[in-house]
Amino acid sequence: MSPIFCDDIQEGLQGVLRDISFDKLFVLLDEQTEKLCFPLVQVSDAHIIRIKFGDSNKSIDTLCQVWQQLSDMGASRHSLLVNIGGGMLTDLGGFAAATFKRGIRYVNVPTTLLAMVDASVGGKTGVNFNGLKNEIGAFHSAQQVVINTHFLHTLDVPNRLSGYAEMIKHGLLSNTAHWAELMAFDWQRPDFAHLQDMVMRSVLIKQLIVEKDPHESGARKALNLGHTIGHALESFSFGQPRPLPHGYAVAFGMACELYLSFLKLGFPKDKLRQTVQYVKDNYGVFAFNCKHYDSLYALMTHDKKNTANIINFTLLAQIGDCRINQQASRDEIFECLDFYRESFGV
Repeated sequence: MSPIFCDDIQEGLQGVLRDISFDKLFVLLDEQTEKLCFPLVQVSDAHIIRIKFGDSNKSIDTLCQVWQQLSDMGASRHSLLVNIGGGMLTDLGGFAAATFKRGIRYVNVPTTLLAMVDASVGGKTGVNFNGLKNEIGAFHSAQQVVINTHFLHTLDVPNRLSGYAEMIKHGLLSNTAHWAELMAFDWQRPDFAHLQDMVMRSVLIKQLIVEKDPHESGARKALNLGHTIGHALESFSFGQPRPLPHGYAVAFGMACELYLSFLKLGFPKDKLRQTVQYVKDNYGVFAFNCKHYDSLYALMTHDKKNTANIINFTLLAQIGDCRINQQASRDEIFECLDFYRESFGV
């Protein structure tokens, strides 16, 4: 399945729905997408399921609410669920589809940059549990993903930047020219036509990786760059007054893991510094101190990529030269946290 890029979201989605047979159609929305995005889509003859907005609602409780509404409105194994929203909603909606009546089909209509380039493509679904990101989930691919980049105009800058972090990751996994193009993008004067072109390339980079390894047994682990430390920072931030958006956590996680790449694999120091500076200039700072290192390390031990309690990283020897299943000692991990705090001035 290759994502469909369309200029007219209503026409694009209707074309997809005409090609899928189903007995009942359900649309999952949150408060934001119902107000800002659903009027642009106008799906007729659909049963609407509403959930609350925000990552704190990516939970078992919300999942149960979706199951309950599907059941109350007579969904069967032949029904279709359309998820219209950001990564939280497409993850949760995909998992609801994966588990309701042992699996129904679904279509994703991502409305945030993060969902377009990451969450809605690749078949990973899930909810947060016990303070950990995506702890409960399943691989269950969407029947189709319909992408309309005009939704980017409905987003504030932090939401755009959150998705852009995953694009930076794709650039690092791809080639130096694409990474340099991403490093040159000016968020003070954004060129949306250029951004839309880069979004399409970013989605295709992820799609090619996923097609090689749908269930993350090997090559797909490349997509975890920045996520081992990033997920730990994100989970740690849940207890803070201002929790980190996912993409911000990944951006800070990449800064740390590129230093590990430099330390262990000789990743070029100039490209490390340039990437870290771009993150600092655009994403600001997430503050923690050395007293938090043990808590962050403990969170890393819960990462789903680990085997036999060994923390696994995806690291880079060069841009485009990815090494999966890399280990680092506790001291090396603490050293990269020191590097982060020194680089970001915290």
